[in-house]
Amino acid sequence: MQIWVDADACPVVIKEILYRAAQRWQRPLTLVANQMLRTPPSPLIRAVQVPRGFDVADDYIVQHAVSGDLVITGDIPLASLVLAKGTLVLNPRGERYTIDTIGERLALRDMMDELRSVGVDTGGPSTLSQSDRRAFGNALDQLMMAWSRRS
Repeated sequence: MQIWVDADACPVVIKEILYRAAQRWQRPLTLVANQMLRTPPSPLIRAVQVPRGFDVADDYIVQHAVSGDLVITGDIPLASLVLAKGTLVLNPRGERYTIDTIGERLALRDMMDELRSVGVDTGGPSTLSQSDRRAFGNALDQLMMAWSRRS
């Protein structure tokens, strides 16, 4: 299992959890972003800088992730694309996206986009809380434990 991170919008605290998890579970971790990223020195952790542009990092992840990999993203269209390839997907708040739930999430996202396009202030996501961080860490551990039992 390779772990892929849509790193442009991933909170630093989540990246730090992922660095520790990569070491603990001995799994390769790749952060993909359109800016230079600092990562801890480790043969398991690497950063890939892609050119700036709309969805360039997303396209890179879609091209390289394979069935059984884990993708960390809050980007619902990206989640949908990699789920179709058989990956596992977890958002930075610890919510797991699945084939069964992604359609509803896409519909909600589209509705919110439509509301914003006609001037409705829908607000943004809330700040990542301590309970969100805990939820992410717990969900990540559950996925990694399940993966380790399979291999």
